[in-house]
Amino acid sequence: MRGVRWRRIAVRVGRGLTVWAVSTVTLLVLAGLLPDFRLQSAGGDSATRTAVTAACGAGAFALLSALVWPLLVRLLLLVPALVLGVLVFFLNGSLLLLALRVNPSGRAEVAPETAVVVAAVMSAVASATGGALAVRDDDAYRRRLARLALRRRRTGPPCATTPGLVCVQLDGVGHDVLVDAVRAGRMPTVARWLGAAPGGLPLGVPGQPPDGVRVPARNPAPPAPAPEGPATHTLTAWRTDWSSQTGASQLGILHGSTYDIPAFRWYEKERGEVVVCNRPTSAAELQRRAVERTGDDGLLALDGASRGNLFGGGAAEQALVLSIAARRRGRGTRSRAGYFAYFSDPANAVRTALSFGAEVAREIGESLTARARGQRPRVGRGGLYPLVRAFATVVERDVVVAAVMGDLLAGRTAVYADLVAYDEVAHHSGPCGADAAKVLQRLDRSLALIERAAEHAPRPYRLVVLSDHGQSPGETFHARYGLTLADLVRAGCGLHVPRRAERTRSGAEARNAVRAALGRPDPADGATPRERPAHGTEPVVLASGNLGLVSFPDVPHRMSREEIDARHPALLTTLADHPGIGFLLVRSERHGGVVLGPHGTEIPLADLDENPGPLERFGPGAADAVRRTHGFPHTADIMVNSAYEPEDGEVLAFEEQIGSHGGLGGAQSHPFLLSPLTLSPPVAPGEELVGAEQVHHLLRRWLRESDGPRVRVPGSRTAEPAAREQPEEPEEPEEAGEPEGPDGPEEPEPEREHAA
Repeated sequence: MRGVRWRRIAVRVGRGLTVWAVSTVTLLVLAGLLPDFRLQSAGGDSATRTAVTAACGAGAFALLSALVWPLLVRLLLLVPALVLGVLVFFLNGSLLLLALRVNPSGRAEVAPETAVVVAAVMSAVASATGGALAVRDDDAYRRRLARLALRRRRTGPPCATTPGLVCVQLDGVGHDVLVDAVRAGRMPTVARWLGAAPGGLPLGVPGQPPDGVRVPARNPAPPAPAPEGPATHTLTAWRTDWSSQTGASQLGILHGSTYDIPAFRWYEKERGEVVVCNRPTSAAELQRRAVERTGDDGLLALDGASRGNLFGGGAAEQALVLSIAARRRGRGTRSRAGYFAYFSDPANAVRTALSFGAEVAREIGESLTARARGQRPRVGRGGLYPLVRAFATVVERDVVVAAVMGDLLAGRTAVYADLVAYDEVAHHSGPCGADAAKVLQRLDRSLALIERAAEHAPRPYRLVVLSDHGQSPGETFHARYGLTLADLVRAGCGLHVPRRAERTRSGAEARNAVRAALGRPDPADGATPRERPAHGTEPVVLASGNLGLVSFPDVPHRMSREEIDARHPALLTTLADHPGIGFLLVRSERHGGVVLGPHGTEIPLADLDENPGPLERFGPGAADAVRRTHGFPHTADIMVNSAYEPEDGEVLAFEEQIGSHGGLGGAQSHPFLLSPLTLSPPVAPGEELVGAEQVHHLLRRWLRESDGPRVRVPGSRTAEPAAREQPEEPEEPEEAGEPEGPDGPEEPEPEREHAA
């Protein structure tokens, strides 16, 4: 036993010396290549003295990075996250300048601008070398996680031994997309959970997609091979409400209510404001309304953590949560505190910064390639979009995954995290494109990393992976017809239509996450200039994917069909007869509510079951979804759903998106739920999981199944399970400079944030 211990220590010392040696060589090479960086005196030195100078500089830089870097990042915690990402290089360069200044030889000199480059290369090389050495040591990464878990158990209160629940949301990944990715071998971790070999059809997944949703046959599935091992999870499709978007679905999942969420954005007449689900002020208000309606703090109120979400779910631990981003900064409202956990490691910071730059370059290259090939459909991908994409696919993903790993090692009872990478890319590259497929591969590796961290948690965990909606492909309404929905509405009202139609800006979820990371406030009334009517009598036209909303701000109540016809006789006919419109929903003084279609079709909501009319092509459940939305207080005067082609699954987005969601039609309404077999079945045989509120109750049921004795927490509306003593574990020696694991960055120490 003692021999094994000494052998382990020797391996670690050898690894540290190797990294030091490689860093020394890197300094020597850079000194020979860069004109403003030298390791010799002006008169020249011997090779030995130069090597000693390089070794001392590399050692001093490593020590300063380990000791000073976390303090610097903590001092800069209130700096916007993206700004901190840029400062990473300058801080690293400052540390290198300091390291060379304290060098005993006193011979090294470097220009400040060159120090930034040298420091970045040094950090990257040291990280890569450590990772390569860790790959050769199969247990290095597992020991790192075990040591972090042991440290948390010593410093924190004991946690319950009952199983915890971790929910990872893959934003925008539909049931059909997940099945197709498993068939094509892009998601080997998910395939293993489903008991399928890579490239094979997952066991237990129906051959036909739900409700006849078309799965593109881009990669014909070979005969299903024998499974690699027993399945550990089961795959279930569920159906959203009419509003198939993150705001409605995530509010329903975390807070148990999707009431009065008619779309991604809508106009509230009594307040004269546009509510947008991914704006911090709107998210905070929607969360408040949901808590008031349900009388419950949320799914995560019991020792929970919310990471990267629009809403907090009642969690005491919140990081990168949009609903608290607009509050006054305090101990419990620092939504960006999760960035400190990740950027406190200089290797992580440099790696993410370099990956960010690579992702920007990748997006620019892919966009130019699509344009050169004349790819259709296509939307603009210039401006700030490459930066937004890089934030969603690199920064947000890395920070959220690190935070979830910290939650696992802390033994929290319930964790819910959102990864928005796929959704952001699919909006602009298409849900079935090669760009989106590459993102799925990287998300699968993130799931494997979380699974590995769970193996070293102080309690068992059940890992649930789900999505909030899917995406439906198709060109934009503007691209097909040369005008926007707002132009069509103005024409039907007899108003002036601009000669050149302005495109409707995309409202993807990641954009306002970037604004929150930068600390930029919302517009005062929640509306952009384009969303404000030019005159009080002009309509407000808003878009949520392929769902449009038309409101007349000067009328305090929801207008009826009769009132709209009296005011604008041609409007409803113009909209209903347009080939790009699927159907309209309006209030009726005679029937309560009616669905309007082309050629004068008018069907009362009460008759939709017998005569679905234009809703028939939208599949089962469409009538129920429309009837439910009709009863919301803030449903628009006119609800407009785009046309839908069941043969190819395409819709026409009213925003600049070739992969859209928000309305009815196709895969956007069919997300997935991947749950462990150790949990009770999501639904009984023959039944269907419908609506985010049902998903909320399902997750609550699973939490109750693994719940232990409960004790009342003073000042809380909920109870929490009694903590149980943890068995003592032998302490492993601390390891300086432990490199990252073979599958990703090492897990940093997250800071505990207590939300108000």
